[in-house]
Order: sequence, then C-alpha cells, then structure tokens
Amino acid sequence: MRTIEITVEDLTLSAELNDSETAHQIYEALPLEGTANLWGDEIYFDISLAIQLEATAGEKVAVGDLGYWPAGPAFCIFFGPTPVSTDDMPRAYSPVNIFGRLKEDTAPLKAVAAGSTVRVTRADQV
Repeated sequence: MRTIEITVEDLTLSAELNDSETAHQIYEALPLEGTANLWGDEIYFDISLAIQLEATAGEKVAVGDLGYWPAGPAFCIFFGPTPVSTDDMPRAYSPVNIFGRLKEDTAPLKAVAAGSTVRVTRADQV
C-alpha cells in the first residue's frame, strides 16, 4: 500500500491509497499543495489533474475517506457531515472517486481554518 502525508499548518496525518487509477495518478503527481476550502466537515483544495469518474464513484463517502472531485477538480478530505448529508455521515456534492483513507483520527481536522495551506507528499518525501 502506498502511504502519503497530508499536512495542514502544524497538523500532519497519514493516509493509505487504494489500488485505483485515481490513486495512481494522484500519487504520481505528488507533491501537491493548495489552499483549504471548507464545506461542512470536508476540506477540499484545487489540483490540476484531469481524472475521469471511475465506475465506483459516488456521493456516499465515509469519515476519513479521500476523494477526487472531477468537477473541481479537487482533492477532498471527508471528516464529518457536509451540507448535503442526511445523517452523521459525510456526503459529497456530486460523485467522487475514493482513492484513499486516513489512518488516524479525523477529529483534529475540525480545527482547520479555510485558507490554510494543505500539502500532500509521499510518506518518504516528508
């Protein structure tokens, strides 16, 4: 499994990527950096990759999932309910490709402010 590090200001979390084509393309594009946008309990930032929706794409996601949103295009980190959620689970605005999952507790992400710098690197490039 490929491991990445996501750093937002002084917070660093590890994540594991799955074996999808989206995960492969994102891993090959690392490092990535952007400005955090917040949408409920989702952090997302624009990235310059054009990746197609995969057959498994959808709006239903889990806490800790990493998604690629083609409409952005954006790198998304889900850690709780979003404005379109119907329960305590996050929900994407429109279909996303799930390409990985945080390995740690997502609670510290609630302190992230919009406008923060988000940096994503390969775990061996930290």
